[in-house]
Amino acid sequence: MVRRIASQVHKQASRLTRAGFLKTPPVWYQAVLDHPPLPLPPREPPSRTSYDDGAPGTPAKKGVQGPRLLPISYVEDGIRRQFFRDHPFEAFRPRSITEAGAIEDEHPTSGLQWTRLNQRSRNPSPEDAVRFALNLHQSHGLALSDAYATSVAQFRTLRAVQHVATRFAAQSAAAHGARFGPSATTRGFEAEGRVLAANELKSERMDDSARLARRRWRMIAPGTAAVRGDSSGAPVAGDDADRNAWSRGEEYVRLWREGVRVDYSPALTEPIVPVDPADYMGTRRRPIRR
Repeated sequence: MVRRIASQVHKQASRLTRAGFLKTPPVWYQAVLDHPPLPLPPREPPSRTSYDDGAPGTPAKKGVQGPRLLPISYVEDGIRRQFFRDHPFEAFRPRSITEAGAIEDEHPTSGLQWTRLNQRSRNPSPEDAVRFALNLHQSHGLALSDAYATSVAQFRTLRAVQHVATRFAAQSAAAHGARFGPSATTRGFEAEGRVLAANELKSERMDDSARLARRRWRMIAPGTAAVRGDSSGAPVAGDDADRNAWSRGEEYVRLWREGVRVDYSPALTEPIVPVDPADYMGTRRRPIRR
C-alpha cells in the first residue's frame, strides 16, 4: 500500500474494504472513525464556531480567520504592578534566583489564619506583601483597594523597624570596637577618584607637542609674537612686552590708509638658498633654508 498521511489512512482502509481487498476491517478502524485525526490546515481547514467567527453583528476583517485570544491576567499581577510603582527602589534589593531541588512548600500560615504580615516574616519581601494583599482580598473578603492599603501599611512598618534595628545594631557594634568595611557607595567614589587621578597624571606627562596639538584651534596661539609692519610694510616680530597682544586691526587700517600693501608671505617669494649635500650625510639633519 502506498504510504499515506495519517489523516487519510482510515479513508484508504474504507476504499480497500469496499473493493474487497480487505475481508474484515482492521481492529483500529472503528476507533479511528469515532475519533478521526486532525486534518491538515492547508488541505482541510477546521470548522469555525460562532465564537471564532466573532460576535454577531461585527464585520469580519478581510483575510483574518484565526481564533481570537483571550487576555490572560491574574489579580496578583495588578497588585504587583501597583506595588513596584509605589516602591520602585524595592526592585534594586538583591535577591537569590537559584532554583532549589524541589518546589517550595506552601507556608503553613495562610487563608483565614493569615491576618498579619509579620506572621510569615519580620523582614518581608515585596512578594510577601503581594501575597498578603491577595490573601486579604480572596480569603477575608476585603476590597482590593483596602487589602492593598493594609498590606502596604504593614510592609512599610516592618521595613522601618528593620531599618532602625539595623542602624542601632551597627552603632552598638562600632561602640564596642567593631570596624566595618567601606560601603558600596564609598567603593564607587574611590574607584572614580582613582580614574580621575590617573587621567590627571597622564595629562601631566603629556609632552609639549601633544599639548599644542590639542590647543591648535585657539584664536591666539600662546607664546607667539604679534605681527607688526615696519615702514616698508614688511611684518616684524614684536618685543616681549607685545607678546600675545592684539592691535584690534589698527595697524592694518593704518597701512591700508597709507596705501602700503603688506606682504605676509615673504618666504614664498624669496629664492631658495642652496644647501650643502654634506649636511645630509651625517647624523645631523638640517631643514632647507629659505
